[in-house]
Amino acid sequence: MAPNTPLLYAVIGNPIEHSRSPLIHRAFARQLGIDLSYEKIWAPIDGFEETVTAFIKRGGRGMNVTVPFKLQAFDLAGRHSDRAQRALAANTLVFPANPAEPIYADNTDGVGLVNDLAFHGVNISGGRVLILGAGGATRGVLAPLLQEAPRELVIANRNPERAYGLVEEFSDAAGDCLLSGCPLAEIEERRFDLIINATPASLSAQLPPLPDALIGSGTAAYDMAYGAGPTVFMEWAEERGARALDGLGMLVEQAAESFALWHDQRPDTAPVRDELRKEIREAAAERDGED
Repeated sequence: MAPNTPLLYAVIGNPIEHSRSPLIHRAFARQLGIDLSYEKIWAPIDGFEETVTAFIKRGGRGMNVTVPFKLQAFDLAGRHSDRAQRALAANTLVFPANPAEPIYADNTDGVGLVNDLAFHGVNISGGRVLILGAGGATRGVLAPLLQEAPRELVIANRNPERAYGLVEEFSDAAGDCLLSGCPLAEIEERRFDLIINATPASLSAQLPPLPDALIGSGTAAYDMAYGAGPTVFMEWAEERGARALDGLGMLVEQAAESFALWHDQRPDTAPVRDELRKEIREAAAERDGED
């Protein structure tokens, strides 16, 4: 790469136009005085590896990976962080300067969630945690959540076999935490300290069937989805007295972890959270004005 050429990074996915990763990483770079170019790259479903290879040949230093390519990203890499190995999926790739060396894969989703919860003052240690959903989103965050030593963690899923499978797979990481699974429709009616919605239901404005007894005065309800306003899950939780949070901070925090991996510098996420929230609300207002 020629002198004074910006460092080249990208986010890859299908679809990809919705991604706000360029805004986040460019804000981090401005904050720390790093000359960076960050792109959105659309890849065909059957062309992930070819698209990544072409990006590397252009001088790419690293990539964030979004749906549906996190499993393929893991398989493409020759070295993996412990958390990527746990998740069997990667959302961050580091490309070596020497093309003969293997690509390194990491998964920053879980630490992004844990850091966002800490940012909001939500303490996991010693608490009761309920996760709704047993798909890739849950798999990616389960080990970091267990590392925070909750007293109990329950995974509830429409297909309970997937929940039971995660319980068995992650039992060695549970420590003293009581880790269990159950059908989504048969969650035990008792209070949890933290409820995490890791299902895609909010994306279609739907709400999983949930008993009111899950919510207490000190319950935090966290939806991995985010938008210009609260999701239906957040509204349900707030109406019952919970503190409701969306996943925008998780997006920023997982990006900060990727950024630190690439640049050995950790950005301040607070101003970037504010910038992203403002951008989302302004975009929503503009769309509403066009209707």
